[in-house]
Amino acid sequence: MLDVVAVVLAALACVLAGLALRRTTSRPSGEGVDALPEDVHGLRQEVAALKAENADALRHLSVVRYDAFGDVGGHLSWSLALLDDAGHGTVLTSIHGRSEARTYAKSVAGWTCEQQLSPEELEAIEHARP
Repeated sequence: MLDVVAVVLAALACVLAGLALRRTTSRPSGEGVDALPEDVHGLRQEVAALKAENADALRHLSVVRYDAFGDVGGHLSWSLALLDDAGHGTVLTSIHGRSEARTYAKSVAGWTCEQQLSPEELEAIEHARP
């Protein structure tokens, strides 16, 4: 009895597999290889639009950690560069001393800054450059 049920289930599985294979190999009208160039063209346009949209994103970043003072260790001071593809963005710096911490922000345009940058800030910008 168990053998008969197994044979019936196997036959049913073969029929279902055949139907599934038939569906995947047959193409509805209007689709197929001829529609591929239009799809590729549309995808290329979407990729170009996404690249243009992403150009202003702050994608390039770098952190430089250091000791700002000789009597304070542990690399608690840091400079962080956050820049887009054109080198526009900001550099954030936090200098930690024994009794206080100070934080600074400087605007960056075209990978340079109008304000004087510390060596660590310059290093952060250079490391963020692609």
